[in-house]
Amino acid sequence: MTFARYKMCIFGDGGVGKTTLINRYVSGKYSEDFKMTIGVDFYTKNIEIEGIKVSLQIWDFAGEQQFKNLLPNYVIGASGGIYMYDISRFYSISHLEDWIKLLDKAPDKQAQRMPILLIGGKKDLSMEGKRVVETSYAFEQGQKFGIFDLIECSSKTGENVEKIFYCIARKMLEISGIL
Repeated sequence: MTFARYKMCIFGDGGVGKTTLINRYVSGKYSEDFKMTIGVDFYTKNIEIEGIKVSLQIWDFAGEQQFKNLLPNYVIGASGGIYMYDISRFYSISHLEDWIKLLDKAPDKQAQRMPILLIGGKKDLSMEGKRVVETSYAFEQGQKFGIFDLIECSSKTGENVEKIFYCIARKMLEISGIL
């Protein structure tokens, strides 16, 4: 059986739900009681895709301004990334370009070209009429920066959580020539 290990980074503004998403994915449980990420946190999860065992090393970056400049050094060796925004906060998608520019400062050229998946979090809020970022607008923004796909999710309900990590893992397998 083939085995692959990938480092992937999840980044975006503070409070968009990055840590909640990862915890929902890793533990299968939802909690609103997570504390703000200070700097970076690290998680692992093993999955299987088409008979290939994949170990995901998930690096969760704090989105607050004082931590943003850590990103270029922590993406060294990364094979993929997730940019997450909150569908109920317009500014969180409007900062996409700033985050991409930070990646461009990475000393690792691989990190500058890694595939990035765009994630719209808190999809459950659209049912409450709190959506302010339309899917088509977010998709257009992502295309400007070569982001390969967009998935909206809800960590609260679990909608599309597994799909997100399957999608990025599959893309990393394709790029590395394993699939």
